[in-house]
Amino acid sequence: MKPVYFKSWVAAWPWAARIGLFMMLLSALVQLGMFVLTQGYMVAYLGAQPEDISFAVMCTYAGIITVIPVQFRFFRYFQTRSYLLVNMMLAIALNFLCLQCRDVDQFLAIRFLQGIVSGGIIVFTLHLIMSRLSSDRVQTIAPAVFYGTMLSNTVLIGLVSGVVVESADWRSTYYYLIAFQAMMLLMMLVMLKRTSGHRPYPLYQIDWPGMLIFACAAVAVAYTTIYGSKYYWFTDRRICYGAAVSAVCIALFLYRLHTARRPAIHLSIFKSRNFVLGVCLLAIYYGSKDSVNLIFNYAGGTLKWSTLQIIGLGACNMAGMVGALVFSGQMLLAKKLTIRTLLTAGFTLMAAFNLWMCFLLTPDLAFSDLLPPILAQGASSGLLFVPIMIFVLSSAPKNTGASALVVAAYTRFTATLHSIAGFYNLQLYFNQYFKEKLLTYLTSDSPNMAERLTYYRSVYLAKGFTPGQSATLADAAIWQSLTQQSQLLTHRALFMIFAILAAVLVLLIVAVPAIHRTILHWNYKPHVRQYLPIPQAAPKSTNV
Repeated sequence: MKPVYFKSWVAAWPWAARIGLFMMLLSALVQLGMFVLTQGYMVAYLGAQPEDISFAVMCTYAGIITVIPVQFRFFRYFQTRSYLLVNMMLAIALNFLCLQCRDVDQFLAIRFLQGIVSGGIIVFTLHLIMSRLSSDRVQTIAPAVFYGTMLSNTVLIGLVSGVVVESADWRSTYYYLIAFQAMMLLMMLVMLKRTSGHRPYPLYQIDWPGMLIFACAAVAVAYTTIYGSKYYWFTDRRICYGAAVSAVCIALFLYRLHTARRPAIHLSIFKSRNFVLGVCLLAIYYGSKDSVNLIFNYAGGTLKWSTLQIIGLGACNMAGMVGALVFSGQMLLAKKLTIRTLLTAGFTLMAAFNLWMCFLLTPDLAFSDLLPPILAQGASSGLLFVPIMIFVLSSAPKNTGASALVVAAYTRFTATLHSIAGFYNLQLYFNQYFKEKLLTYLTSDSPNMAERLTYYRSVYLAKGFTPGQSATLADAAIWQSLTQQSQLLTHRALFMIFAILAAVLVLLIVAVPAIHRTILHWNYKPHVRQYLPIPQAAPKSTNV
């Protein structure tokens, strides 16, 4: 008998189920975007460093991907409503702990536990969404809903946080989140049946040691990657220990995958060439789309926009993403566009966005100047995600179960981690490079340098400063201008790198299938054989 999760009144009002499931999914994913756009307040609140905030986000990711494999066993054993209620109550309790937390290390531990709880809510809610879809629509709609909710949560919680921090203590954001999760508790009680009618499947042969090893590996890799540059990599003992723990835990986890009766991932999935190709595309996509964060950093650092203005820009990006997400899903369901067509269009638009931003950046752009490219970036993200996920899931061998989803989640974690660390290191390198280049022009013999110094000194003298103070302030103004110009050139260089990467991908997507078909067509032409040399029989020996 097919399990029934929803009460009878929900079946008569399908939009109630859609809105309710979206809100339930949002209540879990909102933990990820809790302080992404307002992390400055979190740094001041805990006395933390920016790296600590990035590590806190990745700890939540690590908790989510640690429990994802076992969640597919849990919803065959536990009753859905009871499990969701318990996880939601734990999420509320952890948010109360965050309110009382004053120590960075304790906060990081709580964030990891929040990831574990959020992972349970996410997987069970996605299972409820898929239970309401026909089999031919699951692969298209479920990823679209999940990805759209995952990206929109950052903007929505950021909007709430931005409004709160303008008028109250930043911690009030947690009270709003707790109230929202309490509403979700009531919604679960109202929408879901106490029992679904399915027969519990025993929880045996679950690889608990493998989960623990993977959790240690994920946290250690995140720590090593994020803090490596800050502590000058292997010159610091902490990074050496982190790298050693990462290597040992990864090796042990791979060993567990080979020896466990029911491993978290079936390694045979990597024998599929198309699956490996899809995972590579997914990793490149996740890394490339994060170039939009450069715009947010530019708006806050160079343009000095308020938090609400930056969140408004993020909302426009989300609107473009959701619109393209719906469009790509509808086109694939109607079979009007192929995956290859959408990939070509998406990466072309992403290349255009990065090239656009490369030539657009100046020290004084307005909101209207950034609106078209930010919409284009959102549209490119929406066009790409659904076809890539369909390609990944459909390329996995059927005997590997949910391994494709688990590997996709691991790919998201790895790509986000390398995006954070990669952007940081690239910006350090290019900033230093351009600063040294610009310093060669700042000499006493340069007429432009002398003119600017004279101008700044006259400005400060007119404001009542002494000649000595005016000279010092003029030098500081020149240095500030140098720093700003080197940062703008750094952003331009990064946008150009991503534009070239996206353009190369477009060429490969267009050219490689055509070349492959040409080779196959040539090899199997019937008339080709007449141009091939015909082997001659060896002459018979005349020796007696």
